[in-house]
Amino acid sequence: MYDVIVVGGGAAGLTAGAYCSRGGLKTLIIEKYPVVGGQMGLTDRIDNFPAVENADAYELSQAMKRQADNAGALIVTDTVNEIKQGNEKLVLCNESDYKAKAVIYAAGAYHRKLGIKGEDIFSGRGVSYCAVCDGGFYRGKTSAVIGGGDTALKEALYLSRICSEVYLIHRRDSFRGAAYLVDNCENTENIHILRSTLCKEITGDKTVNGIVVSDKNGERHLDCSGVFAAVGMIPFTDPLTGLCDTDENGYVIAGEDCVTSAAGIFAAGDVRTKPFRQIVTACADGANAARSAEEYISALL
Repeated sequence: MYDVIVVGGGAAGLTAGAYCSRGGLKTLIIEKYPVVGGQMGLTDRIDNFPAVENADAYELSQAMKRQADNAGALIVTDTVNEIKQGNEKLVLCNESDYKAKAVIYAAGAYHRKLGIKGEDIFSGRGVSYCAVCDGGFYRGKTSAVIGGGDTALKEALYLSRICSEVYLIHRRDSFRGAAYLVDNCENTENIHILRSTLCKEITGDKTVNGIVVSDKNGERHLDCSGVFAAVGMIPFTDPLTGLCDTDENGYVIAGEDCVTSAAGIFAAGDVRTKPFRQIVTACADGANAARSAEEYISALL
């Protein structure tokens, strides 16, 4: 029996585990992959984490793990399938089942992939899913953004301030994003908008060197150093089905305190409703969720 079970070993989960353990709570962190890190595992370098310049993503994730370990949290590798609500929370996994007074759910969200040749090969080596995270690596270079919603438009505008040229590629004739964002992109000199255009392949050697696109005139190759896929995210919320309120996109509804509609279950990191998803905001969620869990458990006594 644990005081707190943390589901997910990314930035939010590891931070929550460290905070809970330092607060004297018996804490278990369940991560489905043998190597912790969450979204940090999708990139090679991180250049926007406070006080750690140009961080090695793996080393940063392992530093977070060591901190949770040293605080006393137990980390196990297992897959969470279901969480049952009650005075005690029952967490059902592939290998074993666990009980706790509270659960911090920090399983994150995954980026919807383009599903094209070269995407997986060059992931973290020119293919990215976050311009704020990785755009700095392409300063002064040419990049491409794939997508047609608000996220894609914002990514293109962000990159236009640091890259020499930005291709904004959308498969449809009109964008789904806000009109003012479309106007801003259309009026930004170094953003080149390609409508009714498909990105069919990402090319390169050790790193990305371009993309193959197709439109009514046929296929052509565009030189670029970075490709940013912005076609949406999908939260990992299956174990919470029927337990917590979610929004229309499946994210768990929870405020800055990470409190959900289910008593004793807290949502932290990319899985919860929030306007900005970064490693630093995930860490903040982990700390807030730990505090809320501690207050919840104290009220049970």
